[in-house]
Amino acid sequence: MGSYQLNGTGPSAASTVEEIEALLANDTKVRVAGVDADGVLRGKIMAKDKFLGSIKCGFGMSSAIFAWDCHDVLYPIETNVSKSDEGFADFLAYPDLGSFRRLPYEDDIPFFLLNFVSNGKPVYACPRNLVKQVTEKLFGNGFKAHAGVELEFFNFHTPSADGYANGRPDIGAFLQSNAPSSLRPITSGMFGYSTIRPIASKRYYHDIYDLSAKANCPLEGWHTESGPGVYEAALRVSPVDEMADKVSVFKLLTKALGIEHGVTPCFLAKPVAGLPGNSGHIHISFTDLDGNNAFTRPAPPDTDARWPDIAQVSDVGRHFIAGILDALPDIMPLLAPTINSYKRLVENYWAPVDISWGLEDRLSSVRLIAPPVCKPAATRLEVRIPGADLHPHYALSALVAAGWRGIEKKLAIPVPPKARTVGEKPELLPNSLESAVLRFKANGSIAREILGDDFVDFYTTTREHELRVWREAVTDWEFNRYIEIV
Repeated sequence: MGSYQLNGTGPSAASTVEEIEALLANDTKVRVAGVDADGVLRGKIMAKDKFLGSIKCGFGMSSAIFAWDCHDVLYPIETNVSKSDEGFADFLAYPDLGSFRRLPYEDDIPFFLLNFVSNGKPVYACPRNLVKQVTEKLFGNGFKAHAGVELEFFNFHTPSADGYANGRPDIGAFLQSNAPSSLRPITSGMFGYSTIRPIASKRYYHDIYDLSAKANCPLEGWHTESGPGVYEAALRVSPVDEMADKVSVFKLLTKALGIEHGVTPCFLAKPVAGLPGNSGHIHISFTDLDGNNAFTRPAPPDTDARWPDIAQVSDVGRHFIAGILDALPDIMPLLAPTINSYKRLVENYWAPVDISWGLEDRLSSVRLIAPPVCKPAATRLEVRIPGADLHPHYALSALVAAGWRGIEKKLAIPVPPKARTVGEKPELLPNSLESAVLRFKANGSIAREILGDDFVDFYTTTREHELRVWREAVTDWEFNRYIEIV
């Protein structure tokens, strides 16, 4: 991440129906969307008058969006969130007026994100409700959490169903009869921070940067990363609830622009074997309610600090680090939510695999960025476990809640900085979705402590479904490996 300034002003906010009516005076329709358990935006277009009438009382939207997976297959085990014997009854969806933005790739249509309510209570599975719950608790204790997210993603030329020769682009149809390795990246070779490679797709490249700002998910850094057709976007720091939304909107915008330019952006954590995966690093800091960084320690450095790495980190910052490290093994499904996530988390590919931290240590799970390597106001942590396939609302909620637990309990950092360990190997993190879910759902897990049993039980059902679907799949690898020899 580049400069890290806590100067985000938030969405182009409007707080009253009258203000919204004025903003929409020349519009006839509005796009709305909620976020599901896989981080997918689910929504529709509404007539403007219907939308305005729903601001105070909400509108009905099927609870089935929390009863099925990312391909609309119902979970075989039902949860308490949405039930077939209740007909997958509607939730009430309430537009968040503060989330207002226009989507520049879709004729500047007005766009609002939704919060879901059932029987007068926030739906606990709703990602936006979860992050709101965490941030409100923090605010009530005198703190605000801020985050920046860096997303790496491959970009492929989009083929038609019959290949690259002709026809309407349709990558889904193409992949039904072709291997993923048949996809062509928009550029070849390894060339991070290239000043020439973006010119090959310069309109697509610059449209992403320019229209992200117009859609209120501005980038503070934008460059090629090492890998064929790989870009990295650093979203400008914002309050964590806004950042979660901005990650979702950025992915939507990038995919929409890809359709226009004949490109398929790929946020899969590990798209190509033998190459580094797509990271989704998260930078987190706390401020007090006046905007002062809460992780930095006023000068002079603490000469009694257990390690020099934290000599200029406040007690709050140290407890936050401890809370993150203590919780990591139990919250992995929220940071690495898919089968493919764990293909990225292997040694020697710039991805962490253990419970580790250190000042400016990019090989650790938690990189501390603090004086003397940055100015005090920029003191923060970078959690390097998530890939670009992260669910931004769930991941940010889990990390902030874990860090806050460390502050509340005044936890001590449990392990020395990775670079200062001699002859000791750090504890390994779960290396598969299956092992991660076992830790996540266990009785007494930290995930249950910080996020509640209802949420953990719901999300466990979604991940165990993902595992079941994966076990039933026959992959190209196993077919090619065994077809002739068994």
